[in-house]
Amino acid sequence: MKRFAAIVIVLLTVAAGSAGAADWGVPFPSVPKAAAENCVRDTQFMRANHMELLLHQRDDTVHQGVRPKQTALTECLTCHAVKGGDGKPLTVKDPKHFCRACHDYAAVTIDCFSCHNSAPEAVNK
Repeated sequence: MKRFAAIVIVLLTVAAGSAGAADWGVPFPSVPKAAAENCVRDTQFMRANHMELLLHQRDDTVHQGVRPKQTALTECLTCHAVKGGDGKPLTVKDPKHFCRACHDYAAVTIDCFSCHNSAPEAVNK
């Protein structure tokens, strides 16, 4: 009987683990759509690996002086800027800022903008 109970528990655990979060009614963050058709990589890759790309780019820029425009943080902000009611891009102080959609949901602090602008350069001048 113990063996049967153990098998049932394992099967239930596997079944529960294979169910998607949507099946359980878990809310997901509402991520604003980017301005461009395509990012530098596909969406799923960027969601999973954007921090590694940012850190790699930071190291290339700071240590080697490599500054490719396509993968620069300013390009990310230009494409992913969310505009407010006045038509101007929102800063990270606003909860509707692109980066905050997922970071707030995951309770992850964004420290990029303690040094960098959180809206496209033209707006901050």
